[in-house]
Amino acid sequence: MHDKLNALEEMLAHQDRQIQDLNDVVTRQWDEIDVLKRNLQRLGAKMQEMEVTTKDGDSLSVSEEAALNKPPHY
Repeated sequence: MHDKLNALEEMLAHQDRQIQDLNDVVTRQWDEIDVLKRNLQRLGAKMQEMEVTTKDGDSLSVSEEAALNKPPHY
């Protein structure tokens, strides 16, 4: 009977450790998701800033604007 109790206690200790490890992983993933969300919002805001109107009043897409203003090494 004592061996069974020890085995159960050992199994419970391992399960507690696994639960803690999984909790740590989920917590890190949520932190990473928050960072990615902020980066996505920042990039979206930058893309909106990049949308410009030409002198003719024709609106250029972000891709068109980037093509017109590509760096000299391209």
